[in-house]
Amino acid sequence: MFIRTLVAGTALLALATQVQAADYKIETVAEGLSYPWSLAFLPDGGMLVTERTGALRLINAAGELQPEPVAGVPEAFVNRQAGLMGLALAPDFAQSGELFLSYACGTAEANHTCLASARFKGRALENTQEIFRAQPAKKGSAHYGGRIAFLPDGTLLLTLGDGFDYREQAQNTGNHLGSIVRLNRDGSVPQDNPYVGQEGAKPELYSIGHRNVQAILYDAQSQRIYSNEHGPRGGDEINLIEAGKNYGWPKITYGVDYDGAQVSPYTELPGLEQPLLHWTPSIAPSGMTLYRGELFTQWQGNLLVSALAGMEVRRVVLNGTEVTEQESLFKELGARFRDVRSGPDGAIYLLTDNASGKVLRVTPSN
Repeated sequence: MFIRTLVAGTALLALATQVQAADYKIETVAEGLSYPWSLAFLPDGGMLVTERTGALRLINAAGELQPEPVAGVPEAFVNRQAGLMGLALAPDFAQSGELFLSYACGTAEANHTCLASARFKGRALENTQEIFRAQPAKKGSAHYGGRIAFLPDGTLLLTLGDGFDYREQAQNTGNHLGSIVRLNRDGSVPQDNPYVGQEGAKPELYSIGHRNVQAILYDAQSQRIYSNEHGPRGGDEINLIEAGKNYGWPKITYGVDYDGAQVSPYTELPGLEQPLLHWTPSIAPSGMTLYRGELFTQWQGNLLVSALAGMEVRRVVLNGTEVTEQESLFKELGARFRDVRSGPDGAIYLLTDNASGKVLRVTPSN
């Protein structure tokens, strides 16, 4: 078998109520990746992985990381949090070969979150074209969002950040900062978007009032959209996303600024959405998946949230939209986790966030 065993262990810490620990083993699929950011599974059993430093990498069906990056990737502005980020295959990828990449574009003085479409041709991308650029340009290299999810109607959601120094703009419908946008696959605006026709509003907007949305997913079974986002010092959130809703940042927050200063005196205000869950102290949530696989039957329907500062994957148990339990997983690795995915084989896949990052595969130990 091509995968090398790294660790065998058990989940160690139950947080809200005591839950039964799951025996698992963790194996290395690939290593030597430069800050891997997002992962997608190919129909032939291979994988594509973005590196924040600007490359798209192919792991073939035999589990071999190809030495040369995939050609044809759009050039990213790479600095601190900026770089190549999200990756999503089109729902008809097996026929069309179309995929989507998010990345920071521009310069340190004027940059954006951008989205490109392309067609994957084995070792190269073809017909690569920018289809969306968040406006306005911002200075600095923080808070880009960058996750992508498809909805059943074929439209896609792209998460964005507030640019860090521009947080008040998350309440301004005249720009894209601190929002989630919904687009057609060619980058055009769906005419049923909630802000279409509102004077001065960006028609791409789907929801506003976000700080830095680091994960988004659509669950077909529940027909819900879930996201997570970074708070400042505390106040990380999981949200249930609905069209046209305002999620409050920075008018309401459960966190404080990094120097301890108050961001807002309010945690609730009329007309602003409450999170399903918030974390203080911060775990710095990154990727997220809703597990529907068959290998971990006891985790069915649970959210798995990868965390950077928390150096864990947080398992979140839901009863409808109520969080009933949490469990901390994989802390024994001592790793910052950038992404977590449910594989087509029912395994859980993790990306570690460092200069020599890994793709890890988690399966039951028995």
